Amino acid sequence: MDPATLAGLILLVGIAGLILLSVPIAVAVGLSATVATIAVLGLDNAVLVSSQQIFTGTNSFSLLAIPFFVLAGVLMNNGGIAARLVDAAKVLVGRAPGSLAQTNVVANALFGSVSGAAVASAAAVGGVMGPRQRAEGYDPAFAASVNAASAPAGMLIPPSNTFIVYSLVSGSSIAALFMAGYGPGLLWTLACMVIVYARSRRRPELKGSGGVTLRQAAGVVWKAVPSLLMILIVIGGILAGFFTPTESAAIAVLYCLVLGFAYRNIKVGHLPGILLNATRTTAIVMILVGVSSVMSWVMSFTGIPGLVSDALLGMSDNPTVILVLMMLILLVVGTFMDPTPAILIFTPIFLPIVQEFGIDPVHFGMMIVFNLCLGTITPPVGNVLFIAARVGEQRIEPVIRQLLPFFAALVVVLFLVVFVPEISTWLPTELGLIKGS
Repeated sequence: MDPATLAGLILLVGIAGLILLSVPIAVAVGLSATVATIAVLGLDNAVLVSSQQIFTGTNSFSLLAIPFFVLAGVLMNNGGIAARLVDAAKVLVGRAPGSLAQTNVVANALFGSVSGAAVASAAAVGGVMGPRQRAEGYDPAFAASVNAASAPAGMLIPPSNTFIVYSLVSGSSIAALFMAGYGPGLLWTLACMVIVYARSRRRPELKGSGGVTLRQAAGVVWKAVPSLLMILIVIGGILAGFFTPTESAAIAVLYCLVLGFAYRNIKVGHLPGILLNATRTTAIVMILVGVSSVMSWVMSFTGIPGLVSDALLGMSDNPTVILVLMMLILLVVGTFMDPTPAILIFTPIFLPIVQEFGIDPVHFGMMIVFNLCLGTITPPVGNVLFIAARVGEQRIEPVIRQLLPFFAALVVVLFLVVFVPEISTWLPTELGLIKGS
């Protein structure tokens, strides 16, 4: 058996087998990649190459943005920001049918636009909205499903750690990816709002609250302005060239820390726990990046992406068919793998293929991230689904049943993002971040 075939077999069987045995994904990828490297190079050279690749993969200035954005998200989650954003969202959609559910959707989009974390959004917003919805007669399983369905929008609306990881693998501009995320992220939010509207019209008791007076609305929005200003500081600063995405992440941490102290929701005694929480999340991401660098090297050395490309192109030379096959593969992968490792594994395989068809890497980034966001709300590894169910104090099964219409609508939106590139590329093109076609 030639080295490429042997390495590919070890990676495929090793990763899939270890994941089925409930081994952590980072360990599954790292162990399989190391064994594959030994099969190709021998033990002594494999140890040296693996160490070099782990160091090279994590030795990136851009990656410093991840621990800072993670810390900023934890600070927001503990700093009383969620309640203010929920109140602001209620002002916007308080008159709509299913107003509290609509508020949940909009609040998740707002929270995601300042934290970039779907799990944090589901926990923070769900914790505020769940009791309010139960008090007004909402089905608790429906309320949890709304929270689960809308929270992943935060992974698309910048800032987003998933885009930073994709940028590392693809070489795309982080600023361009951030701007491209607004279109798909807003469509995700809109799809959830449409489903909530359609379902709430059948329930007269879930009518809008009648809204608030202009003075009350102004007061609520004014309280939320300091939280929303972070969007202007982070994204505006990047676009204006005042600082890099990494520097903007550090500024976001400082801003959230000041805001948390000002709101009196964070005290000095809380900081060790906050830092430990952020460190755990960051460590998981960085370990995945390191071991995935070894795997990427093995695949490149043995020509595995070329073999996969030939296999896909052997099925069809029609770009539409190839893209549909890729999206179906990623939908399946997303059900048992978190977005970060899936991006690290599949981007080096799929990106060269789509570039042969003239698809912009930024556009493809929106496809793959949107697709894998769907995996966060599907069992058996849908972390957002499980968090939303836990916060809503519900079993998984009834939440999944309520989630199905949202999932169907979001799959439709996924294929809109795939086949209407302007949804992703218009804004970064207008801003001069990518070249127009």
